[in-house]
Amino acid sequence: MKKSRLFLVIIASLLLVFTMVTMFNTLTLKSLQPTPKHFNGTLKEDHAINTLSKAIQFKTISYQDRSKMDLKEFDRFISFLEQSFPVVHEELELEMVNGHALVYKWKGSDSSRLPIGLTSHYDVVPVLEGTEKNWEHPPFSGTVKDGVIWGRGTLDDKIGVIGILEAAEHLLKEGYQPGRDIYLMFGHDEEIGGDEGAASIVNTLNERGIKFDFVLDEGGAIVENMVPGVDQPVGVVGISEKGSATAELTIEGSGGHSSQPKSSTNIGRISAAIAKLEKTQFPADLQGPGEDLFEFVAPEMSFGMKYVFANKFIFEPVIEKILLGQPASAALIRTTIAPTIFHAGEQYNALPEKASVIINLRLMPGDSLEEVKDYIEKTIDDNEIKVTIEGSEASGVSSIDSWHFKTIQQSARNVYDEAIIAPYLMFAGSDAKHYDSISENTYRFLPVQLTSEDLNRMHGTNEHISIENYLNAISFYMEVIRESNQYSES
Repeated sequence: MKKSRLFLVIIASLLLVFTMVTMFNTLTLKSLQPTPKHFNGTLKEDHAINTLSKAIQFKTISYQDRSKMDLKEFDRFISFLEQSFPVVHEELELEMVNGHALVYKWKGSDSSRLPIGLTSHYDVVPVLEGTEKNWEHPPFSGTVKDGVIWGRGTLDDKIGVIGILEAAEHLLKEGYQPGRDIYLMFGHDEEIGGDEGAASIVNTLNERGIKFDFVLDEGGAIVENMVPGVDQPVGVVGISEKGSATAELTIEGSGGHSSQPKSSTNIGRISAAIAKLEKTQFPADLQGPGEDLFEFVAPEMSFGMKYVFANKFIFEPVIEKILLGQPASAALIRTTIAPTIFHAGEQYNALPEKASVIINLRLMPGDSLEEVKDYIEKTIDDNEIKVTIEGSEASGVSSIDSWHFKTIQQSARNVYDEAIIAPYLMFAGSDAKHYDSISENTYRFLPVQLTSEDLNRMHGTNEHISIENYLNAISFYMEVIRESNQYSES
């Protein structure tokens, strides 16, 4: 009797300690959000709206087959920028790289300090043939109606180019001079990899020994209902982007007549390999940018969710299981596998002598191409299947503790005072990856508040932006320029 009572006392004591520790962790979780400052500025709204509307009307379309690109349209767009932003073109140095990538140098009061870079791209993806009739307003009309600007590029990413130039034009007219040099860099082929745009800009600047404190590109946005347990919109700043690779699995031999099939055909073996990969998946681990995201949003969560994330060391397996339940959150914590193309067979009654599958992979930071290939080979466990892989690994992970990130976070809060601004891992690609080699940090953030439907419109039908969002983007870029002046580090 005494032993059982002692056992109950020990259990009760352990539960009490457990409760005290976990509650302490929860109640002492402090917000990582800076206090918003009131945005100070008056924009020429009519000019800004009209300029973006006209910019949309230029068909600066990138095609995988570069011979299809109408570079005369790109030339006309560049001339349009010169007419629309006279002060920028009078006071800043403009250099054209490869004829169409643009680099503006805004000289600061102290050029000995490392500069910062603001970058976007002005090329857009094509409109899928046959879908033009599905647009409420023509995709290259730049229609302005009911507080909305319509057209390809309103979200991706002429809004960035025009927004940055509007901010610079406004500040220049006020007589503003930055404390350090600022480079405004605009690529013309981001949608097809940026090899002749951003990559060439980087090569040009690198040859001159120019390095950046930080570079800010497009990327995450401010989205409602993004994180469970958080009522406020969450703005996510990409501090890294996943690598993008293509794996091809191929098997040859064992063809013949379909009336006498072997027990395991080429199609069957490739299909089995795919099934194993999809069933097994890459290991999940809440770490790096994914972990940073929840560190920043946890203090703003409802009590129950806050309790779980404040005690991640206990609940991490539960958290990972929850995150794996949705594709978007699962992609935050593991390298993803997506079979996209299957090739096999030409005739209904003949066994194919060759079968292959193309798999798109998005690599987590720290996962190398060689490690991914080894994992695939071990998982499918079929020596007859040849595995090849090519692509790029994840970019470096930028600091969240430095003034660089805090500048972006503060600037976003100054404009969107109710939003929670947090770091995250970007799934898609951007020009930012090219700047990794010449910048201490690269960040990815489109300063607009979007719905999940808006995100689907970026490369789809009915791409548009509200005027309010667009004006807020300009305000944000003005704030980034001003806030970066608060820091004297070089």
